[in-house]
Amino acid sequence: MNPILCKAGQQLREQIDDCYPERDRRSDGWLGDARHSSRTSDHNPDANGVVRAIDIDRDLSGKAKPDVMPTLADQIRVAGKTDKRLAYVIFDGKIASAKSLWRWRTYKGINQHRHHCHVSFTSKGDADGSFFNIPMLGGK
Repeated sequence: MNPILCKAGQQLREQIDDCYPERDRRSDGWLGDARHSSRTSDHNPDANGVVRAIDIDRDLSGKAKPDVMPTLADQIRVAGKTDKRLAYVIFDGKIASAKSLWRWRTYKGINQHRHHCHVSFTSKGDADGSFFNIPMLGGK
Protein backbone atom coordinates (compact mmCIF):
# COMPACT_ATOMS: atom_id res chain seq x y z
CA MET A 1 0.00 0.00 0.00
CA ASN A 2 1.37 3.39 -0.97
CA PRO A 3 1.33 6.01 1.78
CA ILE A 4 -0.94 9.01 1.35
CA LEU A 5 -0.98 12.32 3.18
CA CYS A 6 -4.29 12.97 4.95
CA LYS A 7 -6.62 15.41 3.16
CA ALA A 8 -6.20 18.04 5.90
CA GLY A 9 -2.42 17.91 5.46
CA GLN A 10 -2.78 18.26 1.70
CA GLN A 11 -5.08 21.26 2.15
CA LEU A 12 -2.91 23.08 4.68
CA ARG A 13 0.19 22.55 2.53
CA GLU A 14 -1.69 23.82 -0.55
CA GLN A 15 -2.85 26.96 1.28
CA ILE A 16 0.72 27.64 2.42
CA ASP A 17 2.07 27.07 -1.11
CA ASP A 18 -0.60 29.38 -2.59
CA CYS A 19 0.17 32.19 -0.13
CA TYR A 20 3.97 31.75 -0.17
CA PRO A 21 4.89 30.48 -3.65
CA GLU A 22 8.55 31.55 -3.36
CA ARG A 23 9.11 29.89 0.02
CA ASP A 24 12.02 27.60 0.80
CA ARG A 25 10.98 23.94 0.83
CA ARG A 26 14.23 22.30 1.98
CA SER A 27 12.83 21.38 5.40
CA ASP A 28 9.41 20.37 4.08
CA GLY A 29 8.22 16.82 4.40
CA TRP A 30 5.41 14.51 5.32
CA LEU A 31 6.57 10.90 4.96
CA GLY A 32 8.91 9.68 7.69
CA ASP A 33 12.42 8.47 6.91
CA ALA A 34 14.21 5.48 8.49
CA ARG A 35 14.69 7.38 11.78
CA HIS A 36 10.95 8.00 12.01
CA SER A 37 10.02 4.41 11.19
CA SER A 38 11.92 3.14 14.24
CA ARG A 39 9.61 5.04 16.61
CA THR A 40 6.07 6.32 16.93
CA SER A 41 5.58 9.30 14.63
CA ASP A 42 2.68 10.91 12.79
CA HIS A 43 5.03 10.95 9.79
CA ASN A 44 4.68 7.14 9.60
CA PRO A 45 1.73 5.68 7.68
CA ASP A 46 -0.98 4.06 9.81
CA ALA A 47 -2.51 0.64 9.01
CA ASN A 48 -4.46 2.25 6.15
CA GLY A 49 -1.39 4.02 4.75
CA VAL A 50 -2.44 7.49 5.99
CA VAL A 51 0.23 9.94 7.19
CA ARG A 52 -1.01 12.64 9.58
CA ALA A 53 1.85 15.15 9.75
CA ILE A 54 3.60 17.77 7.67
CA ASP A 55 6.73 19.84 8.18
CA ILE A 56 6.85 23.30 6.64
CA ASP A 57 10.19 25.11 6.19
CA ARG A 58 10.55 28.15 8.42
CA ASP A 59 11.55 30.40 5.50
CA LEU A 60 8.22 31.39 3.97
CA SER A 61 9.56 34.41 2.08
CA GLY A 62 12.18 32.55 0.05
CA LYS A 63 14.84 34.60 1.80
CA ALA A 64 15.96 34.56 5.40
CA LYS A 65 13.97 37.70 6.22
CA PRO A 66 11.31 38.53 7.17
CA ASP A 67 10.72 35.57 9.48
CA VAL A 68 6.95 35.24 9.54
CA MET A 69 6.77 31.55 10.52
CA PRO A 70 6.39 32.40 14.23
CA THR A 71 3.18 34.25 13.38
CA LEU A 72 1.89 31.49 11.08
CA ALA A 73 2.66 28.78 13.66
CA ASP A 74 0.73 30.81 16.21
CA GLN A 75 -2.23 31.21 13.86
CA ILE A 76 -2.29 27.45 13.26
CA ARG A 77 -2.19 26.97 17.04
CA VAL A 78 -5.19 29.29 17.48
CA ALA A 79 -7.07 27.48 14.69
CA GLY A 80 -6.61 24.25 16.66
CA LYS A 81 -8.96 25.59 19.34
CA THR A 82 -11.90 25.07 17.00
CA ASP A 83 -10.64 22.94 14.10
CA LYS A 84 -10.74 19.34 15.33
CA ARG A 85 -8.56 18.18 12.41
CA LEU A 86 -5.51 19.71 14.11
CA ALA A 87 -3.80 17.53 16.74
CA TYR A 88 -0.73 19.58 17.67
CA VAL A 89 1.84 22.09 16.44
CA ILE A 90 5.56 22.10 17.26
CA PHE A 91 7.76 25.07 16.43
CA ASP A 92 10.88 26.72 17.80
CA GLY A 93 11.08 24.68 21.01
CA LYS A 94 7.36 24.94 21.81
CA ILE A 95 4.36 22.65 21.41
CA ALA A 96 0.63 23.38 21.57
CA SER A 97 -2.28 20.94 21.55
CA ALA A 98 -5.71 20.36 23.04
CA LYS A 99 -3.91 18.78 26.01
CA SER A 100 -2.57 22.25 26.94
CA LEU A 101 -5.77 24.03 25.85
CA TRP A 102 -3.78 25.14 22.80
CA ARG A 103 -1.33 27.17 24.87
CA TRP A 104 2.34 27.03 23.98
CA ARG A 105 4.49 25.02 26.38
CA THR A 106 8.13 23.94 26.26
CA TYR A 107 8.78 21.07 23.89
CA LYS A 108 11.15 18.50 25.36
CA GLY A 109 11.77 16.36 22.28
CA ILE A 110 15.17 15.93 20.64
CA ASN A 111 14.32 17.98 17.54
CA GLN A 112 13.33 21.49 18.65
CA HIS A 113 11.84 22.27 15.21
CA ARG A 114 13.74 25.52 14.77
CA HIS A 115 14.07 25.16 10.97
CA HIS A 116 10.50 24.06 10.30
CA CYS A 117 7.02 23.97 11.77
CA HIS A 118 5.52 20.53 12.43
CA VAL A 119 1.74 20.14 12.22
CA SER A 120 0.00 16.88 13.15
CA PHE A 121 -3.58 16.04 12.33
CA THR A 122 -6.27 13.87 13.91
CA SER A 123 -8.08 11.13 12.05
CA LYS A 124 -10.83 13.70 11.39
CA GLY A 125 -8.45 15.15 8.80
CA ASP A 126 -8.07 11.89 6.90
CA ALA A 127 -10.97 12.65 4.55
CA ASP A 128 -11.69 16.31 5.39
CA GLY A 129 -9.70 18.59 3.10
CA SER A 130 -11.81 21.68 3.69
CA PHE A 131 -10.29 25.15 3.82
CA PHE A 132 -8.40 26.14 6.98
CA ASN A 133 -9.62 29.44 8.40
CA ILE A 134 -6.17 30.88 9.12
CA PRO A 135 -5.68 34.64 8.48
CA MET A 136 -2.19 34.39 6.93
CA LEU A 137 -3.53 31.69 4.59
CA GLY A 138 -6.61 33.51 3.28
CA GLY A 139 -8.94 32.97 6.25
CA LYS A 140 -10.71 35.55 8.35
